[in-house]
Amino acid sequence: MMNKQQLTVVKIGGDIVDYDELLTSFYTHFKAISGPAIIIHGGGNKASTLQEQLGSVPVKVDGRRVTDEATLEVVTMVYAGLLNKKLVAGLQAKGKNSIGLSGADGDAVRAHKREVITVDYGFVGDIDRVNVSFINDLLSDGKVPVFSAITHDGNGQLLNTNADTLAAKIAVAMSSLYNVQLFYCFTKPGVLEDVNNDESVVTRIDKGLYKEMKTAGQIFEGMIPKLDTAFEALDQGVMRVHLGEVDVLSDNTIKHTTLCL
Repeated sequence: MMNKQQLTVVKIGGDIVDYDELLTSFYTHFKAISGPAIIIHGGGNKASTLQEQLGSVPVKVDGRRVTDEATLEVVTMVYAGLLNKKLVAGLQAKGKNSIGLSGADGDAVRAHKREVITVDYGFVGDIDRVNVSFINDLLSDGKVPVFSAITHDGNGQLLNTNADTLAAKIAVAMSSLYNVQLFYCFTKPGVLEDVNNDESVVTRIDKGLYKEMKTAGQIFEGMIPKLDTAFEALDQGVMRVHLGEVDVLSDNTIKHTTLCL
């Protein structure tokens, strides 16, 4: 059996991207990671702010952005442009040689426009495949790929894709070559028994406990799709999944949530 190298895949939420102080902390903790790593980032509030400045009203259903043609232009400019390059520049300043990417670059992530069932989400992409060899070439060359959640369909159409899902799909795909640890980093220390008490971190959660907490109403709407996606990644070959604040990247003794099957 091949002895695989460890790969760290980190998804940072838009709430981190929004604040320079949190980003600076992220850079510091990310720098401590040894071995190859990949970053996937969310969009934060910048796209919504720009939409409003341009006279458009952001529309979300169940926390997911409805992406019409005008919205797609804005999120592509913000996610794949401003925020992606801001992250890359910050990482370069910490000595992490990074390359900013969308799913269209190097045909890295191919997706299709989500079918309309009950809601028409517009130009929202559901992922079909990840280009493992392209990403592995970057890692082998010592680069840190930094992905915005913009993908493409192979026919010239860009698509807005959920960043949590993109992180999980990349982690699963790369697990064919690496032992992958997936981190979801945001502004809470993990899954909480009491959403109003940051000290009530659930340090280990399996599917049974997750189901119990959902039934009891302890896990709220925004966290449910993240955890669903994270458990799917574990089922499909990712070795470990962690949720918490950015300091867990450099010190795994910091209180956080680890998923287990």
